[in-house]
Amino acid sequence: MRDEDGRDRERGGADRARPSGAAGPEGAAGRAVTAPERRLLGRETLIVLALSLGASGLSALISFVGALTRPGGLRDQAARLNGSHAPDRPWLDLAWQLFGIATALVPVLLVAHLLTREPRDGIGDGDGPGLRKIGFDLRHPGSDLARGALVAAGIGGSGLLFYLAAQAGGFNLTVVPESLPDVWWKIPVLIASAVQNSVVEEVIVVGYLLRRLDRLGWSPAAALAGSSLLRGSYHLYQGIGGFVGNVVMGVVFVWLYRRWGRVGPLVAAHALIDIVAFVGYALLAGRVGWLPTA
Repeated sequence: MRDEDGRDRERGGADRARPSGAAGPEGAAGRAVTAPERRLLGRETLIVLALSLGASGLSALISFVGALTRPGGLRDQAARLNGSHAPDRPWLDLAWQLFGIATALVPVLLVAHLLTREPRDGIGDGDGPGLRKIGFDLRHPGSDLARGALVAAGIGGSGLLFYLAAQAGGFNLTVVPESLPDVWWKIPVLIASAVQNSVVEEVIVVGYLLRRLDRLGWSPAAALAGSSLLRGSYHLYQGIGGFVGNVVMGVVFVWLYRRWGRVGPLVAAHALIDIVAFVGYALLAGRVGWLPTA
């Protein structure tokens, strides 16, 4: 989750999509990537990140430095998500909430456009244009959701325990997943925000970024490290625990994407994790003693 500021592989044979391509200087499709093409792809990737999660990573770093240099420990400070933009004016607040969710998805539309414009080079071309190349589609909703639920159960539970330990140890700020007014649209907006987070992060940080790094000649290990560290960077506003926990999550998600060749299950898993975090906090904050509040 970010703060508010800021292929099913089982079919086999010829119908089987490559996860993101074999890495190396020849690019993901085995076709030689020329130096001008590499420079163009590099600039494109930097621009996409600068318009999305790369900028969020820099913002989170600045926020973390601010928290470190502020009097008091990290656990005595709060990282707030999904706050109100117009307290006591619910319809205006709702308009701002929907505006923020919609505009945050614009980089995903840019990625879809860029993937559609890719030259046909054999990288998942059998799967269709745009986001279908990275397995973000509705071809396998059942398996995507089932896999996502299993991943969410494992990562969500362990992630909560890690957060509680990091916060208690003073390595993390107190995360406040929501501070919205008690209005009729609160839960739907929290769910929409969770889905938006999951789509933006998994499409860009896993599907798109790995595809580009493969074509740029990065080794699988380097691409895994780059994707995972980026994921951790834009959660640094939460503290060291948020950074480390999300780097580990990034490693698992990259491994699963390489195995399945689809970001669909990862989007489902991330959405379920955030929905439970956002809605669970809204329902439990102040009512249970084990949940830190600010």
